[in-house]
Amino acid sequence: MDYREAYEKEHIKTADLAERVAVLEAKNEELTFKLNRIKNNPLWKMSSPLRKGMHFAIRQRDRLKNCGNLRGVVAKLKYKSIERQAMERYGTKSFPDEAERVRQQETVFERAVKISILVPLYNTPESFLREMIESVTNQTYGNWELCLADGSDAEHAYVGEICAEYIKADKGRIVYQKLEKNAGISGNTNECLKLATGEYIGLFDHDDILHPSALYEYVKVINEQGADYIYCDETTFKGNDINHMLTMHFKPDYAIDNLRANNYICHFSVFARNLLDGTELFRSKFDGSQDHDMILRLTDRAKKVVHVPRLLYYWRSHAGSVASGIDAKPYAVQAAKGAVADHLKRHGYDHFQITSTRAFETIFKIRYSIVGNPKISIVIANKDHASDLRRCISSIVEKSTYENYEIIVVENNSTTQEIFDYYKELEDAEQVKVVTYKAPSEKAGFNYSAVNNFGVSHAAGDYILLLNNDTQVITVNWMEELLMYAQREDVGAVGGKLYYENKTIQHAGVVLALGAHRTAGHSHYGQHRENLGYMGRLCYTQNVSAVTGACLLVKKSLFEEVGGLDEGFAISLNDVDFCLKLRKKGLLNVFTPFAELYHYESISRGLDNEGEKAKRYNQESEKFRNKWKEVLDAGDPYYNPNFSLDRSDFALKIEQ
Repeated sequence: MDYREAYEKEHIKTADLAERVAVLEAKNEELTFKLNRIKNNPLWKMSSPLRKGMHFAIRQRDRLKNCGNLRGVVAKLKYKSIERQAMERYGTKSFPDEAERVRQQETVFERAVKISILVPLYNTPESFLREMIESVTNQTYGNWELCLADGSDAEHAYVGEICAEYIKADKGRIVYQKLEKNAGISGNTNECLKLATGEYIGLFDHDDILHPSALYEYVKVINEQGADYIYCDETTFKGNDINHMLTMHFKPDYAIDNLRANNYICHFSVFARNLLDGTELFRSKFDGSQDHDMILRLTDRAKKVVHVPRLLYYWRSHAGSVASGIDAKPYAVQAAKGAVADHLKRHGYDHFQITSTRAFETIFKIRYSIVGNPKISIVIANKDHASDLRRCISSIVEKSTYENYEIIVVENNSTTQEIFDYYKELEDAEQVKVVTYKAPSEKAGFNYSAVNNFGVSHAAGDYILLLNNDTQVITVNWMEELLMYAQREDVGAVGGKLYYENKTIQHAGVVLALGAHRTAGHSHYGQHRENLGYMGRLCYTQNVSAVTGACLLVKKSLFEEVGGLDEGFAISLNDVDFCLKLRKKGLLNVFTPFAELYHYESISRGLDNEGEKAKRYNQESEKFRNKWKEVLDAGDPYYNPNFSLDRSDFALKIEQ
């Protein structure tokens, strides 16, 4: 290599990029100046009501657009109907009756830990304040402490008077301090912490409500699982009735990539006090997203993060609250980006980029820098279907921006002259080679796992990318988007977002036990490409139990370490089995929506719903259920147990 020439090329490229950055910064400065001039214009301020109405109309249009088509609208209406039915059982109907309340109150835990609940008060409306306090005093678990730090101004002196009333009635479990000045959310909460004497700390907003069994359920998992950080599912409600729900959020278990992309944990966080040793609770520089920063720091330290899959927190939506919309606190966006950046730096990442996604301003896309220039071996199994293979390879060569790759086509008993003519064309392709797989016997039949394992044995790359021959690249930097996650030491397999030809979703992550066979199924299956997904899940990178082998990137060393694809799963479920082997090693599997491809599924081998194929699929399903029985019985950690396993759209279970 001529290093001087290489240096000069990089130097020129760097200079060119610097020039482009300078031009863009100048343009940005000019546009910022013009925007500020417009915002300060009296006519702009007077037109505020009109603009709000217009934006409302645009949001409704976009909601319809996200459904994709009439079929999507019908599916959304069906989903909403199910959700409305479900809401009835997650409100006051879910509260314990008298017998259950007595049972919970009389439960004797080995570790009856004291939980100090911190509530920063500031000009809290009287009704909100009373409902908040009473939701704590009505808890079925009794060893709690309510710590109130009051930063209210003189006009809201009633806040202290009401607190004094409850302190007198409760006899010792409520502590209160009037602050000399309001120090904001972070400062006031830190003052609450100074009052706390509990072994565990809980964070509670001054205008929200707890389910009566919340503390009972938390102490239960502390005793049963040794949990030192706990959170639950939550809902936002409007007005003074928790049954008037706006949105219910049923969360996955702890998932670090989800948490980096957005603060899905949020409420109701309770954690062992020793997690705070040597660190602050809230840091004022992240006000607006101080809880996201805190959660990232403390879950890093925690030994056992436990999600209680019950709706136990009621988040009140009113003017000025975060629950009413990000517009109420726009600075939260920058604070959240700062919190995630700080977390990533602590984990040794640098040169990353954090940007908002189309789902929401505080749902992020994180772009990690690629370390080095590793070679990717793209393994494509093929039997006949020359036109499909040609389309697949052409899209890789013509669209991909990543250059250090090789394509290994594994020829498997093709018979048409067309495919052999195409193979002859590929002889001149520098990055493509064709290897021929020979089955061990004529009766062996097609074995997807064996064919791919054979292809991997010929791979020279550091990474293996299993790719179906009936795929077509959409995103030009698809390999980079996959590689930036696969290169991490804590990650096993990474999969992309695949669409059918009609732009509906074929793959967006695999859910265990989903579908009629109770083996595995694809989430958001059949939804339109524009759909945001449940709580924006189609718009950010996240942890999943498995990804499809139609587009799966993994380190070659890991592929070999777990024994490749299990050839006992000849056609189906070999990819899910492979991902679960990686998960068993403690590795994360990742789905990214930013590597997009078309997948013309079943063109190559047909469907599995009739005849011998159906029989074979049933056999492989039974084998999978037996092999992974304990895993399936435990449930998919990334799919809330309140969701139905009969639908792929995150619809809630309907009680019979």
